[in-house]
Amino acid sequence: MTLALLGATHRSVPLALRERLAFTSDQAIEAIGRFRDSFPGREIVLLSTCNRVELYTAGEQDTPPPSGEEMLRFLAECRGIDAGDLAGHLDSHVDQAVVRHLFGVASGLDSMVLGEPQILSQVKQAWAMARERDSTGPLTSEMFQSALRTAKRVASETAIGRERLSIPSVAVADFARGVFERFDDKRVLLLGAGKMAAETLRYLQDGGARHVVLLNRSRERATELAAKLGGVAVDWSRLDDELAMADLVVSTTGASAPVVDAARYAGIESSRGGRPLVVLDLAVPRDFDPAINSRPGVWLYSIEDLAAACEANRRKRQREIPAAQAIVEEETSRFMAELYHRHTRPVIEQLRAGWNETGEAELERLFRKLPALDSDARLEIRKAFDRYAAKLLHRPLASLRHESYSGPPHGLLDALKRLFHLQD
Repeated sequence: MTLALLGATHRSVPLALRERLAFTSDQAIEAIGRFRDSFPGREIVLLSTCNRVELYTAGEQDTPPPSGEEMLRFLAECRGIDAGDLAGHLDSHVDQAVVRHLFGVASGLDSMVLGEPQILSQVKQAWAMARERDSTGPLTSEMFQSALRTAKRVASETAIGRERLSIPSVAVADFARGVFERFDDKRVLLLGAGKMAAETLRYLQDGGARHVVLLNRSRERATELAAKLGGVAVDWSRLDDELAMADLVVSTTGASAPVVDAARYAGIESSRGGRPLVVLDLAVPRDFDPAINSRPGVWLYSIEDLAAACEANRRKRQREIPAAQAIVEEETSRFMAELYHRHTRPVIEQLRAGWNETGEAELERLFRKLPALDSDARLEIRKAFDRYAAKLLHRPLASLRHESYSGPPHGLLDALKRLFHLQD
């Protein structure tokens, strides 16, 4: 065993337990230091997100990674949890299964939201933290570099991460962007101050929105959200005035009846001067009368419109899974072949060294018998010996590399060791 993984994910561990397992940055740094003290000579990368806590460990043949039981105790001690509480909940993998899992994680295939891009940056951050604490080595470094390459291939060669799945992301990117090319010169009006409103506002701000007005029946909640995310909170009584000035409205209130009916909109329509208005009505029941959508220059989208787009996007992502998994498998096989071939290098070096030593001895004996040879002749003879040795070694070494792509080449390695009396 060279690589090992112990992890807790949203698939196998209840939220209450994941919360107890999660590491802050400072706690992760402390845990990495504790690991280095407890398991010298081994490598570790600790990945902790809201949906997973995973310990990727590695070691060479003479210093293999810790066993699953050792890692379970280590994780329990780091988080102050009884090891018995973790039994039966954690996933463990070794060698090829570790590589396949990490490549899938980095590519967003193991995320709660299929193809989400955030996990890739979290993988990068975990690897960077491990490098800063000198807890990585050749094995984890090569594996994480390969994971990033795999994720890049999945992102560029499939559409698994291109379709938006959340209501706010679809509302902004697919619907509002369909009308407005830019948001930095638009006045945004946000009705409501809940989670949906906050998430939609973040997407708008990421898209460039700078002029944001927040209205909520509770002025205090609107003020809190404005302080947290930016924007200006105003009294609910200014709703008509703000509607008249707005370019984009996001409505997420909990009202039981429409906040803006057709008659109310008709009362402010003339003051808008014919400017386009996009309304993203994310409330249930709806905040805007559907009849408003028939007014000139108005694009009104309800939660039903957005949910249908999300579902269509989800189906598109699902169709991309086989192509993404094929890339993960291809990159996993490539990595494992290189890893297996890496283990053959000491044997190859011994084999070459033995042949070179024998060749040098024979050349010296030949040159002593032919003292009249000048330096040019000796150089040509030496080159001929080197070419001959390289050709003789080519076939066994090529076979060794080829067998590495099928798995650990133990049989061929053992045969070479016996034939040429090589040491482990």
